[in-house]
Formats: sequence, C-alpha cells, structure tokens
Amino acid sequence: MALNARTETYIQQPAVPQNPSRQPVRRKSLITKGEKILYVTFVAVCILCALVILQNQSKIQASTQEIQTIEQSVSEMTKQNSDLSVQVKELSSYERIWAKAKDLGLKLNEHNVKVVPGQ
Repeated sequence: MALNARTETYIQQPAVPQNPSRQPVRRKSLITKGEKILYVTFVAVCILCALVILQNQSKIQASTQEIQTIEQSVSEMTKQNSDLSVQVKELSSYERIWAKAKDLGLKLNEHNVKVVPGQ
C-alpha cells in the first residue's frame, strides 16, 4: 500500500521548440576528388593518344602519296629512256648512215676506213 499512496501527478510542460544550430548536411558524393582527377587525366591521355595516332596517319598518307608520285615519274622516265634508246638504235644503223653519206656526196674509200672497237 505504500506504493499506492505515492501517486504524484506529472505535469507535462509544453514542448519548447529548440533551434539547434543547423550544420550543413554533407552529402557523400559517389565519386571522390581523387577519382575525378584520375578520370579527367585518363580522358585527357586518351584524347592525346587519338590525336597522335591521327597525326601519324596523316603523315603516312602524305608520304605514300609522295612515293606514288615519285614512282610515276620514274616509270615515265624509264619509258622515255627506252623510247630514246630504240630511236638511237634506229638512227645508228649502218644502212641509214650509208644512205645519209651518199646524200651528202661522200664516197667509200676502203684505204681510208678505220675500225673503232664498239662498246
């Protein structure tokens, strides 16, 4: 009974709104600063590699085009040389030289002919 005798009424005090100092809420980002730096560096390196590859390809293409131009000029010169050597053979034939000598009034004197060894 001693327990029942002691009944105290509890007075509820109205709740006083407390203004706690608001600290900014820090959100945890999914990517840290270090990771961002690594990603940006990786992308920059990839772009630089792509640019270097493109530059090398353009140099290779220019060199190939120059080589083709030179080969074409060499083949033209070779053809021209072969045409000229055929023309030299035709113009240096014995019959043609003898006919030209007769036209100019030259006569064959066998005592005055010297034989020169050919090349």
